[in-house]
Formats: sequence, C-alpha cells, structure tokens
Amino acid sequence: MAESYPEELGYIREHDWARVAGEEATLGITWHAQDTLGEVVHFEPPSVGDGIAAGGVYGEVESVKAVSDLISPLSGEVLEVNAAVVDAPELINESPYGDGWLIKMRVTEPGEVDQLLDAAAYQAWIAEQ
Repeated sequence: MAESYPEELGYIREHDWARVAGEEATLGITWHAQDTLGEVVHFEPPSVGDGIAAGGVYGEVESVKAVSDLISPLSGEVLEVNAAVVDAPELINESPYGDGWLIKMRVTEPGEVDQLLDAAAYQAWIAEQ
C-alpha cells in the first residue's frame, strides 16, 4: 500500500488521525504509524462508554516489533469499537483509513478539532523527525 495522508482527516504528532463528522469522530492510526510498527497482530480496544481525554491513551496495538499506546486526538466518549479489527488486526496495515479504523466517539470538546494538524502539517512534521 502506498503512503497516504487523506486531506479530510485531522492528525496528531503521535501518529493518530480523526475523521470528524458533526459531533462524532472516527479514530485510527496513520499510514506512517502502521508502516513503522510492521505487521499488527493485536488491537486492545477501550470499552464502549469509556471517556477519553485528548492526548490520553485509549487502547494499544501490538505488532511483531512492539506494543504501542493509542493516543486520542480528541476528548469524548467511545460509541463503537471496530470489531472487525479486534478479530483481524491486520486490517490496520491493509487499510489504515478505511476498514482499519479503530473506534468511533462522541466528541465532547469540539474546539479541540481546530488544534489538529492538517495532512500537509503532519507530513512536514514526519519529515523533520
């Protein structure tokens, strides 16, 4: 899969993304994150109903190389966990912005959306690392 960073998403430096639609957001990890991790073999999700703070840990992914915390770009309440990824974590590698999404949440602090990086800013930050 080719490196990509969809323009419609918001990003954070911890390599997580948010697709915001009204009061809901879908979260996942970026192409860069899944590429760095290598083959993802386990997704440890939060529970539906859990509250998450922006910058807080909401779960973890385990790859053949490492275990990494998932950092939330936004504050909110978990509405849904992608059960397909729990059953087949390789979806994160195959489609990090599509079938490999991780959770859906209700955003409780809408102003945080304005603090997310756009695709160009995120790619520039990666290039500096």
